[in-house]
Amino acid sequence: MQDTYEDSETVVWCVVGLRDGFKPLKVSRNKTESVLLSDYKEACREMVVGAWERPLKTSVYVTVLGGAWACFYTKPDRFSFDAALLEHSNQLGLLSPWIRSSTSDGHVQSLVKLRNEGRLRHISLGLLSVVYYADYDPDTMLYEAQCSNLSVPWRELAQRVLDVGFAGRWWILNSKMKEYDVNEEEFKHLPAYMQGKSAPSVEEVEKNEKLHKESWLPVSMEDKEEEKRSGGQREEREKTSERGAVSH
Repeated sequence: MQDTYEDSETVVWCVVGLRDGFKPLKVSRNKTESVLLSDYKEACREMVVGAWERPLKTSVYVTVLGGAWACFYTKPDRFSFDAALLEHSNQLGLLSPWIRSSTSDGHVQSLVKLRNEGRLRHISLGLLSVVYYADYDPDTMLYEAQCSNLSVPWRELAQRVLDVGFAGRWWILNSKMKEYDVNEEEFKHLPAYMQGKSAPSVEEVEKNEKLHKESWLPVSMEDKEEEKRSGGQREEREKTSERGAVSH
């Protein structure tokens, strides 16, 4: 290809095969651009016509592409995983060890240990992110850590996955943190019918709220007199019972 300038117009040289050989053919760049523009215009027109004729198919394509773009845009990164891990670790640290969930605490502590050792790895897979663990820190100068032939094969990656990030959240970490303030070990010695966790009824909630409100009310003199009267009657009954026991 060779560029020349004739009358302020760029000329493109093309080679055209003829029966008796090859000869250059001079094509204007402006003409080439006009042909490309007409092709693009025709392609856009066909897309619009096809979308109008097949609305269901078009809506499916638009939904799939829009969903893929939303997943890619909201895909969490390594920094969001570190932030979520730190937040959940602080939430567990505010609780007493007696009421922490062993499942939540064990999972978070194992992730924190791997992070402190530099063994957590993050990989982006387009629409989602994956966090897995490695055997060594990347700065380790051991031969086993630096030799590529001794690295973990890709087929074992599924066994090393610790969390999956999709749609702006880390799913395994969030699932492990459900009811993180409930220690399941406290209920294992209870009878089977008492181990089930059920929400209180409306009557129980109203009764508890009423008792809570009454506990904040000031004590009146009448209440004190009633308490003294009931206390005196109780003491008299106790003395009478003691006298009867001594006489017998």
